[in-house]
Amino acid sequence: MHQSVLLDEAVNSLVTDPAGFYVDGTFGRGGHSRKVLSLLNEEGFLLAFDKDPVAIDHAKQLRREDSRFDYVHGSFADLPAALDKPRPESVTGLLLDLGVSSPQIDDPSRGFSFMQDGPLDMRMDTSSGQSAAEWIAVAREKDITQVLKEYGEERFSKRIARAIVEARALEPLTRTLQLAEIIKAANPAWEKHKHPATRSFQAIRIYINRELDDLRSALRSSVELLAQGGRLVVISFHSLEDRMVKRFMRRMAQGDVLPAKVPIMDVERNQKMKLVGKAVKAEAIEVDMNTRSRSAIMRVAEKLA
Repeated sequence: MHQSVLLDEAVNSLVTDPAGFYVDGTFGRGGHSRKVLSLLNEEGFLLAFDKDPVAIDHAKQLRREDSRFDYVHGSFADLPAALDKPRPESVTGLLLDLGVSSPQIDDPSRGFSFMQDGPLDMRMDTSSGQSAAEWIAVAREKDITQVLKEYGEERFSKRIARAIVEARALEPLTRTLQLAEIIKAANPAWEKHKHPATRSFQAIRIYINRELDDLRSALRSSVELLAQGGRLVVISFHSLEDRMVKRFMRRMAQGDVLPAKVPIMDVERNQKMKLVGKAVKAEAIEVDMNTRSRSAIMRVAEKLA
């Protein structure tokens, strides 16, 4: 059974008005969405997004059960366009639960896992876009190197990229374990308690799904879409995402950067948001029940004006 990470912490931080209009940026299996709906009254409404067709099947079921809920098959980066439609009001709370979900990892046919064999796909939306196998088949060595370095922070990116290019010249790379073995052999220094393909698989997945581009877009649009007092709640699972979220929230809370000793009041700094509490991590009991929560970090910001 899929367990939503930081379920109570995220939803309790998100829902400030039971009659509000909320957005769940990643529906998944509906854990966060159902919890949000349980806190809303008859005037409240929740709109959920997900790229994954399987997740959308679950969202369709919830839509049949609850008229206060609707969904969009797409990225949370599409939120501004979605709000141009029937419900143009400001958003009371936006929840972004980032990265790949446990059901996606656990299904070998999705191609996310380097521990189980399956087609080298990695697309969250299997109905469109380029698969990992298709990209690897044509990408230049320097582009593979850049992706592994930028999105996986892989220090052996050049060596691994070269091994991938040499291997694909001999046969097509179409399976997850096939790629994992190539990366494993090319990685000269394995990190303790971490599979040598971890960083590379993460990098390719992020690139294929435009995850950081979507996050950057959603963060930027949240400033305009949130109502005054509206909450932005983001759950990240790796350092690239968390750094982006942390820097964005701090920048919005800091306001305009002015020269030192300029005589100006705080209200004139053009601050867009305020930080709500400190970064939250899963308690030990949740980590014991769901190991994926071990790397989760939740940050919350509130729109000022």
